Amino acid sequence: FCSQQEHAYPADELMPLTCRGRVRGQEPSRGDVDDALGKFSLTLIDTLDTLVVLNKTKEFEEAVKKVIKDVNLDNDIVVSVFETNIRVLGGLLGGHSVAIMLKEKGEYMQWYNGELLHMAKELGYKLLPAFNTTSGLPYPRVNLKFGVRHPEARTGTETDTCTACAGTLILEFAALSRFTGTSIFEEYARKALDFIWEKRQRSSNLVGVTINIHTGDWVRKDSGVGAGIDSYYEYLLKAYVLLGDDSFLERFNTHYDAIMRYISQPPLLLDVHIHKPMLNARTWMDSLLAFFPGLQVLKGDIRPAIETHEMLYQVIKKHNFLPEAFTTDFRVHWAQHPLRPEFAESTYFLYKATGDPYYLEVGKTLIENLNKYARVPCGFAAMKDVRTGSHEDRMDSFFLAEMFKYLYLLFADKEDMIFDIEDYIFTTEAHLLPLWLSTTNQSISKKNTSTEYTELDDSNFDWTCPNTQILFPNDPMFAQSIREPLKNVVDKSCPRGISRVEESLGSGPKPPLRARDFMASNPEHLEILKKMGVSLIHLKDGRVQLVQHAVQAASSLDAEDGLRFMQEMIELSSQQQKEQQLPPRAVQIVSHPFFGRVVLTAGPAQFGMDLSKHKAGTRGFVATIKPYNGCSEITNPEAVKEKIALMQRGQCMFAEKARNIQKAGAIGGIVIDDNEGSSSDTAPLFQMAGDGKNTDDITIPMLFLFNKEGNIILDAIREYEAVEVLLSDKAKDRATIFKGKMIPNYIIDSNLEMENMDQKSSENDSHKPNSEEAPSESQDAGAVSEEPRGGGESSAVGDPDPLSPASTDSASVSMADQDPHTPGPSEAGAPEPACTPGDSQPQEQNTQTESNSKAHWDSKVQPMESILADWNEDIEAFEMMEKDEL
Repeated sequence: FCSQQEHAYPADELMPLTCRGRVRGQEPSRGDVDDALGKFSLTLIDTLDTLVVLNKTKEFEEAVKKVIKDVNLDNDIVVSVFETNIRVLGGLLGGHSVAIMLKEKGEYMQWYNGELLHMAKELGYKLLPAFNTTSGLPYPRVNLKFGVRHPEARTGTETDTCTACAGTLILEFAALSRFTGTSIFEEYARKALDFIWEKRQRSSNLVGVTINIHTGDWVRKDSGVGAGIDSYYEYLLKAYVLLGDDSFLERFNTHYDAIMRYISQPPLLLDVHIHKPMLNARTWMDSLLAFFPGLQVLKGDIRPAIETHEMLYQVIKKHNFLPEAFTTDFRVHWAQHPLRPEFAESTYFLYKATGDPYYLEVGKTLIENLNKYARVPCGFAAMKDVRTGSHEDRMDSFFLAEMFKYLYLLFADKEDMIFDIEDYIFTTEAHLLPLWLSTTNQSISKKNTSTEYTELDDSNFDWTCPNTQILFPNDPMFAQSIREPLKNVVDKSCPRGISRVEESLGSGPKPPLRARDFMASNPEHLEILKKMGVSLIHLKDGRVQLVQHAVQAASSLDAEDGLRFMQEMIELSSQQQKEQQLPPRAVQIVSHPFFGRVVLTAGPAQFGMDLSKHKAGTRGFVATIKPYNGCSEITNPEAVKEKIALMQRGQCMFAEKARNIQKAGAIGGIVIDDNEGSSSDTAPLFQMAGDGKNTDDITIPMLFLFNKEGNIILDAIREYEAVEVLLSDKAKDRATIFKGKMIPNYIIDSNLEMENMDQKSSENDSHKPNSEEAPSESQDAGAVSEEPRGGGESSAVGDPDPLSPASTDSASVSMADQDPHTPGPSEAGAPEPACTPGDSQPQEQNTQTESNSKAHWDSKVQPMESILADWNEDIEAFEMMEKDEL
């Protein structure tokens, strides 16, 4: 907190690695994550009541004065309604709650006169325009200054919102109404909750993840207790506790029965389809569901809470932190961890319920891991990858609002607290709202606007109120007896019978094939696919398409594995498409006789040197490696050292190829597609993905060429042997390529050839109509040029190498320069040339030109000064044309 105040204030968040504040608009956009930032000192407001819980009353008093003095809520900025409600409105209300408590005690905050509540009311009015929909569900975003539909609002066009986003308002809005006596806030929040309840799937009693705010149609029909839905369920139960309205409890019990019937598969909690709740919607879980055991404690259903919590703890012990998402066999699905507090929250509630000291040991582990792996000089940094321990320059406000609050309360004795925590209920952001609000300003009539409720056989109904006493005083081993069977659930996940292909091989049971491990060139993988009923189709552009027919699987278990494999492959492909799309790169042949005129459109790599940050690019002669696939140690390192390595696609990951050639001394690499005839003319340009591991060790640039473009370089090697190329983010003109370099003799020879060719071309052009003038440019360059075509669409199909599509409008081969003496398209008024490598006429003409130029050289010896003067004229001409598209 002190680091945040020293290095970041008044910014919304602290960037702990660079010790500075994160100000929206001044840092690169992080997408929806930045919608929490509103230039209102987010972390300071979010931390107010934490200071009081930790008995930092003096710091709290100073912080409140800062908020009153400095924070401006009238900013022209678009923010998330959900995040602003739980963090800022909740923070102001929580701060007000403990401020009036301290004032009543008579020692601190005697000057306080409800200033935080006034700010909360101002913010509440700024959020109300978001509710201007026919359904009553709020827009997901609102402009603090202009609302939603104002011309300058820059929002209000959204059609969807998440269930949690619309259903996590009632505590803060009702508290604001009860504190101020203004009923409109509670009315709006209740209307949104009523609408979601009415739109639940009636046969399953489940709700989807996202809903159309105008029509009420479910947009995403999968249902779980994690991201997108989580706090909707939490607020139904807590709204009953805070407000005393039985309808909220009945709704919660109806949903809870459905959750335990369909989603709960102890110790797992797996998403299902709301219309087909017996069918799992995905094979992984996200970390936000870690709050659910704590909610089950409030519900009084202790056994499944202990089971799920223990499973999560085993995952944490394996990775030090809870990955953002992990699979049903507890592998990392999304490796980030933004220091989320949900697991600490559940640990606190379970300790309160059981009194089992085991949960103090769990809390101790959390603290040790934070200090050991996340602590940095200016705070605590989020984990970019729990597998490698790499950091992200990020410390979200919820870390101070929730994590330290729950950990302190876990270990605090009653005498360590300056107030009774049992007099308050926690919001989803752990802000404190006093329970006495239930009897204050009850202007909202308690009416059940919903349809009839399901009659439930609910043996836990008596435990719906939070109980501050230990639930099992006569059986201290109760919790341990539930945990014990789950001790090895992560290390020995999903034991299976030996009834698959491994049995026939006599090697015992093996884990099923995972999508990220699959390689279409691996015969063993293809055999496993066949057993799972998955067929593989090779597409013309080198990709593979997968289709599953469960009836063709060897057994029902194999069919189940096949379905899981297909779901993972779809998710993997979708995830890769969402990753940052890099622009295409250029491979430019700069040696004789090309001199930079031939530019090949190349696919970028998500690892290695970023050519966009190295404007000079990487230049060197090319060399073919052995083995050509680059999947093992290079056997001809002497030929590759200080050169750009050429290799074939396939057999292993791109990152592995890069590491092998880098070890051999290569300064760059070009991967050539092994699919005969592939071209960026007809296929989408791909970018090469990493291997799922840390690729920071790869420092050389890597580019990808389709087969047609790659063959141009290979043909050049066969004809000219020494071929030099430039790898760059975009093509360079010849003046840039040869700037400051000694002019080789072959370039001087080339200039004479060009002069001779230009002369002949000019003579021929005088006898031709204008429409035939342009081909002289192509013949002059001695290169291949093709008409640009638009980039193809991306496709979510599997590939032996992990590739992500990247659209391009560039042609596979383009002319980087044109001779200053040759009329360009704008001069000649003709279309750009289009010829193929197989055209024989240009080759014959080039051969003839070479012989003529030799004769010309023999008959006329030109002084060096004259040659250099001619060359300087060329450079000047190129500099004049540097802004043209060539």
